[in-house]
Amino acid sequence: MAQKGAQLDRERISCSICLDLLKDPVTLHCGHSYCRNCIKAHWDGEDQKGIHSCPQCRQTFTPRPVLGKNTMLADLVEQLKKTGLQAAPADHCYAGPEDVACDVCSGRKLRAIKSCLTCPASYCENHLQPHYDSPPLRKHKLVEPSKNLQENICSRHDEVMKMFCRTDQKSICFLCSVDEHKGHDTVSAAAERTERQRELEGSRQQIQQRVQDREKDVKLLQQQVEAINQSADKTVEHSEKIFTELIRLLQKRSSEVKQQIRSQQETEVSRVKELQEKLEQEITELKRKDAELQQLSDTEDHTQFLQNCPSVSALRESTPSSSIKIRPLRHFEAVTAAVSELREKLQDILREEWTNISLRVTEVDVLLPQTEPESRADFLKYSREITLDPNTAHRQLLLSEGNRKVTLMKQLQSYSAHPDRFTGYFQVLSRESLTGRCYWEVKRGGRGVIVAVAYKNISRAGGIECGFGYNDKSWALHCFLNSYSFMYNKIKTFISGPVSSRVGVYLDHRAGILSFYSVSGTMTLLHRVQTTFTQPLYAGIRPYYSGATAELCKVD
Repeated sequence: MAQKGAQLDRERISCSICLDLLKDPVTLHCGHSYCRNCIKAHWDGEDQKGIHSCPQCRQTFTPRPVLGKNTMLADLVEQLKKTGLQAAPADHCYAGPEDVACDVCSGRKLRAIKSCLTCPASYCENHLQPHYDSPPLRKHKLVEPSKNLQENICSRHDEVMKMFCRTDQKSICFLCSVDEHKGHDTVSAAAERTERQRELEGSRQQIQQRVQDREKDVKLLQQQVEAINQSADKTVEHSEKIFTELIRLLQKRSSEVKQQIRSQQETEVSRVKELQEKLEQEITELKRKDAELQQLSDTEDHTQFLQNCPSVSALRESTPSSSIKIRPLRHFEAVTAAVSELREKLQDILREEWTNISLRVTEVDVLLPQTEPESRADFLKYSREITLDPNTAHRQLLLSEGNRKVTLMKQLQSYSAHPDRFTGYFQVLSRESLTGRCYWEVKRGGRGVIVAVAYKNISRAGGIECGFGYNDKSWALHCFLNSYSFMYNKIKTFISGPVSSRVGVYLDHRAGILSFYSVSGTMTLLHRVQTTFTQPLYAGIRPYYSGATAELCKVD
């Protein structure tokens, strides 16, 4: 009863805000008491509302009341403190849903601060004290509070599992070791822990070493990122400067040509106008003479006619019309042709050099080569839209479908002469150069088609050395109705694989990988080349028989 009375007294003189004994207690008009600082802090938060209320009964006060000390409660608190009454535990000392509760507390349980693996039970600060005071209990193993203590109890013998069976790789109690696990390799849990702890430390050392290695790698990669960014920024700056200079030079040359044309225009127009004025003066003089002669001719008096006729001055010698030669109306067209020829030459140079520049850009690679794709979806990530170059097509090849399809015809096509044109074999190259990682597909029709890649400097005229696969500048897959073969530098390799109307070609220029695939429902590797490519490559196609077709597919 005394304990209940003490508990009751403690509750009566506790602050409902801080849940501790009242400190400098004050009592509101409604009769509820609080620590002065607690109610003051509470009302400070309500100042903006302009209405102050009791935290318990919610009675409001306007204006904010002046707080006065409750002397009676203050004396009672001091008296109870002298009798040894302790303050109630703060609310945060009780076990919440996520906390481990003390197994000894009755009623509202306090939060455990330790768990005992020997007992096994969890204890709050008060109930844990015997484990520090009693010599037998001091030998128990205390750990951080755990909710899983029941897992340490053998479900069969209701004993703490202090043994470990290496045979069955499970924790057991002592009774299990002499019963169910008799004859097994058993050790104490502590011994097994020591062994595994040693292994664990070894694993941790390996992990820590790998972490250090990876941190070094990350730092190195960061340095690479900074170096790449600096190099790229510097190169962009220099490139822009060079291109600006080229543009300025072209603009200067354009201005000079314009100035020369205008100067020549002025000279020629002046010459023409000078001659024009001279001729117009002569016309005026001739008309005047003609009028005089007409008047003399109309005179009826013979004597007058004869007297005046000798006075007619002889005509001056005029400029013969045949001396004025007007050239065909070409005028400055020759200049236009010359500028157009310059443009074509510059375009050819830019196209060739752009391929070289593009290759140099793709050669920037600080990482290890990537693995080759496996699924068609992976390959399609590197798909390239490729078109055929009419300037390289043999004259019996008809290009269609936006220069993506080629057909071998019997009659010659109306192609203009070009140094890049194949004349010995029915072949054609792509307009686009291929560097980096590329993938494209060729749909074939007819009895046979050769799918190839080649350097641009492959021979265009001559004998067998011009054909795809018959030199060291091209790699060719021969696709026939029921078979495949691969050709490089006149060496033929026969290939077995599913025959399909569609062939996939994968190129990793930097890694030196060239792969040919039969594409149907799945992709089947037909042939793979590992080499070193020294120049940009171009896709090549050669229809083998009349009527055969091949089309560079638009892959999705």
